[in-house]
Amino acid sequence: MRKIKRLNSSLAEFRREFDELLLRGNVDMDTVIPVVSGLIKEIRTQGNAALLAHVAKFDRWNPKSAMELKIDPSLMKRAYEGLEASLREALHSAYNRIHSFHSKQKPQSWLDFEENGTILGQKVTPMDRAGLYIPGGKAAYPSSLLMNAIPAIVAGVKEIVVCTPTPENEPNELLLAACHLCGIKEVYKVGGASAIAAMAYGTESLGRVDVITGPGNIYVATAKKLVFGQVNIDMVAGPSEIGILADESAKAPWVALDLLSQAEHDEMASSILVTPSVELADAVDVEVERALERLERKEISSKSIYTRGAIIIAKDMNEAVSLMNEIAPEHLEVLVENPFGWLPEIRHAGAIFLGENTPEPIGDYIAGPNHTLPTGGTARFYSPLSTEHFMKKSSILSFSERGIRELGHHCAKLAQTEGLDAHKESVLARLV
Repeated sequence: MRKIKRLNSSLAEFRREFDELLLRGNVDMDTVIPVVSGLIKEIRTQGNAALLAHVAKFDRWNPKSAMELKIDPSLMKRAYEGLEASLREALHSAYNRIHSFHSKQKPQSWLDFEENGTILGQKVTPMDRAGLYIPGGKAAYPSSLLMNAIPAIVAGVKEIVVCTPTPENEPNELLLAACHLCGIKEVYKVGGASAIAAMAYGTESLGRVDVITGPGNIYVATAKKLVFGQVNIDMVAGPSEIGILADESAKAPWVALDLLSQAEHDEMASSILVTPSVELADAVDVEVERALERLERKEISSKSIYTRGAIIIAKDMNEAVSLMNEIAPEHLEVLVENPFGWLPEIRHAGAIFLGENTPEPIGDYIAGPNHTLPTGGTARFYSPLSTEHFMKKSSILSFSERGIRELGHHCAKLAQTEGLDAHKESVLARLV
């Protein structure tokens, strides 16, 4: 029987092995950057001509004009109407729950009125135009469309653009149906770094956007990193991952399936169990081997779980939680007797799934919170995709005559100290 890599915190080599595990999110962009930079430059300088050439090269079909890249909204409507009733109902259920959750996130503008007549505040404004990248190719992900489009809709973004690769010029029907459900009219059959560049800089037919969100491969991630500053982005995400905190009460077959729910994404996914129970660890090894036999993506799942997965034996739950905070996983399941009791101790995780009835896939599709999450330990400083990614804030300042007189001399003094005479005089002119 094959076994998942096992680490034990009581052994001398543990820290070295654990530190290697923490590097799981490291991606060698250096070799990719020259290629991606070249693609971006071609889009910037050649516009639609480069876009058409890239589609022909990477997606194996030959559009003759940029008009062929845009999908007619009537095709989206037809795809939606062609859905079987149960699937349409599932999409609507997911839409409503995601919309409800993200509506609660929406920040509000505010004003504060001081006694002397000064007014300070904040104005929250939606982005004018958002670009969503939705992966295609081997698989298409309508759930990613919902998770990226709905926060933008809630934020009030006026124009939403979708780019998705369509190898052999065959768009995914379910993705088109989801676009219709979200009311999106502008969808382009463009993928990879080319799509990111087109959305960031614009071409003759595809207007540039203000923010780009959505997952993708290393070329997409690198392109997003390179165009950041020209536009805003959500994050630079890597392969999917799950961390599971479990005690002896956890059900081994469920733990095994939850680990495999990430392993089946791709060979680079990480699935990590941290537990103080050796008995559970042994049982999970057996159950993983058993479950793999019935998975359609067995080859991918096996490579992922046995090369990128790990089971860590901790001294106790306190140490288990501490180790998981260092891992800072994208998804964190807490399968213990009192999951809410441990919640205050969890500091770093993209999404936290509490209790045995909350498997990670429920968050991927229909729970409501966003499934676009920080990976590779970046949950230490990144947050999930939210409504706020599609909004910006402006500060509001309005001083009364009394207000400027009360603070003006202090302001002028600070400006003088920094050697900025015009700053000082600008304020003092109001105090004469």
